[in-house]
Amino acid sequence: MIKIRCIAVDDEPPALRQMEEYIRQVPYLDLLGSFSNPMDTLGFLKENKVDLIFLDIQMEQFTGLELLKLLKNQPKIILTTAYDSYALQAFDLEVDDYLLKPISFDRFCKATERIYNDLNLVSQMKSGNVTINSDELDYIFIRTKSRIQRLDLNDILYIEGLKEYLIINTLSERIITLMTFNQILKKLPEKKFQRVHKSYIVALKKIEIIRKSSILIGEKVIPIGASFRDNFLKLIET
Repeated sequence: MIKIRCIAVDDEPPALRQMEEYIRQVPYLDLLGSFSNPMDTLGFLKENKVDLIFLDIQMEQFTGLELLKLLKNQPKIILTTAYDSYALQAFDLEVDDYLLKPISFDRFCKATERIYNDLNLVSQMKSGNVTINSDELDYIFIRTKSRIQRLDLNDILYIEGLKEYLIINTLSERIITLMTFNQILKKLPEKKFQRVHKSYIVALKKIEIIRKSSILIGEKVIPIGASFRDNFLKLIET
């Protein structure tokens, strides 16, 4: 079992104590220090290697987001805050998760487990025990108008373009994201998702019928664009 070297940063003592207690209960987390002052945090990071930071956003000296911008080599970041208004900024800074206070231990564990799985794969790759590729991922994070949302890949049926937006159609809902086709394709495993039209990406496992110029997923008929047809059919036939 790998150990994740982490620190906690929060200028509210009760919140910092709770985070320390949560960290101590998780066997693979190694708490190197806790800080109520962003400047002390920067000093520590210059002298010590850290894998993960639990970082509060709103602090008196400067915000957690401002602290992130000062880091040259950003480790894994889990933001903690009582407000969801920073979600889009957090997404732009490529944080790994975003926990809203009050934070339950269950939600905390889910966030840290994803970090553990990611770092464990990296560790195995470096040792030569495994090759990491995007097909091993089972979720992505997407940016909506008001928040960052975790999305399980198995829930996606198809993705439809709508001007500057994308509509992600899932088993239970339709999600509008500000991402472009190029941005979301970089996140999606190529062997599981394919663009079949200038306005559509489909989940290959959700396809029920393939016709000459269209695909059926549930009750949705999705056109196959002429410029995408050959590559799509080659993928299906292999």
